[in-house]
Formats: sequence, C-alpha cells, structure tokens
Amino acid sequence: MATAVTAAVSFPSTKTTPIPTRTSSIIFSDKLSFNKVPLYYRNATAGRKVGCIRAEAATNVEAPTQAPKAKKESKKMEEGVIVNKFKPSNPYIGRCLLNTKITGDDAPGETWHMVFAHDGEIPYKEGQSVGVIPEGLDKNGKPHKLRLYSIASSALGDLGDSQTVSLCVKRLVYTNENGEIVKGVCSNYLCDLKPGADVKLTGPVGKEMLMPKDPNATIIMLATGTGIAPFRAFLWKMFFEKHDDYKFNGLAWLFLGVPTSSSLLYKDEFEKMKARAPDKFRVDYAVSREQTNDKGEKMYIQTRMAQYAEELWDLLKKDGTYVYMCGLKGMEKGIDDIMVSLAEKDGINWLEYKKQLKKQEQWNVEVY
Repeated sequence: MATAVTAAVSFPSTKTTPIPTRTSSIIFSDKLSFNKVPLYYRNATAGRKVGCIRAEAATNVEAPTQAPKAKKESKKMEEGVIVNKFKPSNPYIGRCLLNTKITGDDAPGETWHMVFAHDGEIPYKEGQSVGVIPEGLDKNGKPHKLRLYSIASSALGDLGDSQTVSLCVKRLVYTNENGEIVKGVCSNYLCDLKPGADVKLTGPVGKEMLMPKDPNATIIMLATGTGIAPFRAFLWKMFFEKHDDYKFNGLAWLFLGVPTSSSLLYKDEFEKMKARAPDKFRVDYAVSREQTNDKGEKMYIQTRMAQYAEELWDLLKKDGTYVYMCGLKGMEKGIDDIMVSLAEKDGINWLEYKKQLKKQEQWNVEVY
C-alpha cells in the first residue's frame, strides 16, 4: 500500500468544462503542468507389422510417473495481476474526468492526456493496457472494435486513490493515396471527449511490460512518442509515490524520441524527477527534426543511444539490467544495429544474446 498525505487536486479548464475541486492522497505538492495547464499531483513411419508390435508392447508397459515441472518464478511484478476482467461483450463504463492537449500548437500532430474514473473496478498494474470501444458503428453497420492503449498512470492513478486510469493518445489524421483526409476512429473519439462523458473500457491486459520486482534493478526505457505511456507509470511509482512494499534504489534511464521539442511529452514531470533523485534517474531526449550528432545525422533514439553505446553494453551484460521498449515498430532494428558491433568485440552474437535476455525477462518490447 502507498502511504501519503491528503492534498487537494484541481482540474484545468482549458478546452474542457470545469470540474469541481476534489481531495486525494498525494505525497508531494509540486505543481506539474500539461502545456501550461496546472495540475496538482501526489506523490516421425515404420512397417505395418513392426508398428503393431510396438503398439501392443506399449500398452503393456506402465509409463513412469513424472514429477510436475516447477513453475518458473517471474522476475516481474506478476503477483495479483488481473487480466481481462472486462471484455468487449461487457465493458466497464468509465467517465472522463480530464482531457487536455499536452503538445505545442506547432507540434506535428496533437497528443492528449486523459483521465478516466473507474471507481476501483479496473485494478491494473504499471505496464498493462486497457481497451477502448469508441462510440458509433463501422462502415458495415457493426459496433467498432476495441483499440488497446498502454496505460500512462501508475496503479494508484493520477489522483492517488486507485480510482482512475490515464491514457496518452495521439490524434491520427492523415491524407490517403486519393488525397482524402482520413481520421483515426478511436484516437479522434478519445481526443474529442469532454469531461463527464462516458467511455467503454475493457481489460486490463498484458504482462510483457510489467515492472521488475527488484527495487535495485537498472531499468532502461526506450520510447518514441506516445510509447512513453508505460514509462510514465513506472516513473511515477519510483519517484512520485511512497509505498510500504517498494522503494526504488536502482537506476532508471529513459530515452525518449520525438520529432520536435514541442512534441516532448511530460518533460516537466521528468525534470522534477531528475531534480528529486539525480543519482537514480537519467533522461535523454532525441529530437529528430532539431538535433543532429557529430556526423550531422538526425537525432533519432538509436542515434542518441549510440552516444552511450559502451556504457549501455556494459549495463546489458549485468544480471540486474532490464530493457523496456515501447513505440514505433521500426525502432528495435535501429537499436540492434548499435549492439551488433559492440557485442562482436566481446565475441558475442547480439541476436542470440538478445534471445537469452528475452527468456530471462530482461528484454521487453511492445511496439505498434
């Protein structure tokens, strides 16, 4: 259980209707901001004859009993994890409490942070996802299918009372080959939600991205865009909350890749974390349209990581290091390209080594 002090939480009113002030348990009173909107948070055949003889003999031989295999204990926080409590046939009806844009007006696309009330009925863990079923019918006149979104809040939620779940959603709008403007069904539905509106939620789902149990672990988080969601959840648990059964004493290292500085998500929060725990938290940004490396190459997340290649490789050779990756599908190849040559210097085949890391739950990927 988290322990905390009681403090007031107030919602912003920009692009939304006002929400009355309410109280919640939080552990610090630093003011965090979403794009200048104030929010207060807590803390095998053989011949027929032979085959018959073998079959007959087999029926007269009693097979030796085998002891059941011991279940491998997970290194992750799987205890008490619940999945698929709510399904598409019977979703939970949540309520929108907050929906605010967290990217600048000049950013290439809008990203919104939204908070939904679930009244404690969706007991998720950091690293899980929830499904959203948008309102309306598809082109065949059937209800829309659910879309999964990584949860962007800790299990306690942004209000610290385990009653809410937060998402980080980018509005999808693009022009197709016919020159027509196409809008993503669910992302636009979510980004347009107003406080007080109902929303159909399913889940929670997923175990791939659960946090490691070891409070002394080194956790390397690689995110592009809204792939930051599960890591915001991790980091809130580590640095903004106080728990009786968990105190992070390891190293959390975040790499976040975005196109422009106005697309950086939750930067103010991460800077506060760094100020509070400079020896436990590192963050490096890769802003591809504004930054370059010494060779003049665009600064993608793998480009930024290459600047710390030796240090990262040394960490990856240690048992206590866990890598989590969330974001665009192509990002893993770029990271493989960095590690191949480094591993070769030590006579190690990187792709085989990565398989071992995955088997040991130390390489965790969720890309889309």
